[in-house]
Amino acid sequence: MSGEIQSAYLAPEGLHEPLLKEVDGVIAVHGQLVLSSEPFINAHWAQNIWKNPVTLSIDSINDAAKKLKAIQLNWCLYSFTLHRRAKLIEEKLNPSKPKHMSFPTSLPLQRIGSWCLLDENTLLASANCSNPFRNGEPSFIEDKNGPPNRAYLKLYEALTLAEKTPKAGEFCLDFGGSPGGWAWVIHKCGAEVLSIDRSPLDEKISNLKGVAFQKRDAFSLLPEELKKEGRSVDWFFSDVICYPEKLYDWLLVWINSGICKNFICTIKLKSESTQDIIKKFSAIPNSKVVHLFHNKNELTYFNLGHTQEK
Repeated sequence: MSGEIQSAYLAPEGLHEPLLKEVDGVIAVHGQLVLSSEPFINAHWAQNIWKNPVTLSIDSINDAAKKLKAIQLNWCLYSFTLHRRAKLIEEKLNPSKPKHMSFPTSLPLQRIGSWCLLDENTLLASANCSNPFRNGEPSFIEDKNGPPNRAYLKLYEALTLAEKTPKAGEFCLDFGGSPGGWAWVIHKCGAEVLSIDRSPLDEKISNLKGVAFQKRDAFSLLPEELKKEGRSVDWFFSDVICYPEKLYDWLLVWINSGICKNFICTIKLKSESTQDIIKKFSAIPNSKVVHLFHNKNELTYFNLGHTQEK
């Protein structure tokens, strides 16, 4: 392997291509792990970013564990080669078993580092990773009865990473909400929600107290309509299926209106989508664009706790 490894990126399963378009200086790709000779960037398509990793020479399993413990105690293995040797090292680290989390939950207090074996006597490790979960994979206790689809897990993850949730007394908009997975989460948090979609909500969701529904084109609702009603919006949620350019233009109208505090939106991407539109979302003040573990070929946009007045 030529070149010094300065950063590493764990790609979402099956989504190497968009990540490789973001990352320069690629040295090698091992499974989902992309190694780069360039300093780390906040790559949108990375499930986890290994910032400033170190390469360690090791002469035994005990030596590997000792050197990792000298850096910190909490580690997560990403194994792509020499699996048996890697597993024996992992056992020496006495790792805690991953726990299924109930929602809502706080982020882990102690950040977990990531490591892998490059060969029998070389280990790559980063104590500073972008994602607080093991290999970027949060594991929630699933609800098999309440939500009408699995989209609720995407909002579980987004709100956990946001480190804030809708609360009682708050008003939320849920665009593209059918059949109601996100509305179910918002209701679970105790907030009031108006869900908007061309398709109806599942009956058990529409019957929940505090959940309202309007059958209409999501883009037909603009801030002026709520301003006339004297209403402000605490949370703007969107899982609408549309071209990212259309979402961007519509989102700016809402952000610039100053009527809403918090935004979490799914950016649905097509194969022909370019990095330019993702950069435009990221350039909006106070914004962040990331790939969630529960995302597919899509990214999630965050803009939290800020209003902008004209």
